[in-house]
Amino acid sequence: MILDAWFWSGAVIGLVSLAVCALATITRRHPADSSIVSVAAVELFVLVYAVAAAVRQLSGTSLNGPGWEFWGYVLTALLVPPIALAWAVTDKTRWSNLVLAVAGPTVVVMLHRMQYIWFGPWG
Repeated sequence: MILDAWFWSGAVIGLVSLAVCALATITRRHPADSSIVSVAAVELFVLVYAVAAAVRQLSGTSLNGPGWEFWGYVLTALLVPPIALAWAVTDKTRWSNLVLAVAGPTVVVMLHRMQYIWFGPWG
């Protein structure tokens, strides 16, 4: 399997978001702007990834796995950060930072699966 720059960029953004949100959870603060912005960065990355994947696929690069599965992962990854943000806005406790912290790593795991579907097990 190939882990290209898209995956590594998403992994860095997701793990930085995890660190920022976990630190906010540890310091027992309400959802800080830094937590919200870090999860928004994850969402922005997934949006850019989705557009780039659509362009790659429309330009003739084929998937090695089922298209419905790949795009299902993309759509789900697009939904995870807004749902976490909605939770954080409605629950103003420090635990909402923990919910925000989970969004980044969840998207990273989904990106890994998308890479597997795109390139196949052996690239």
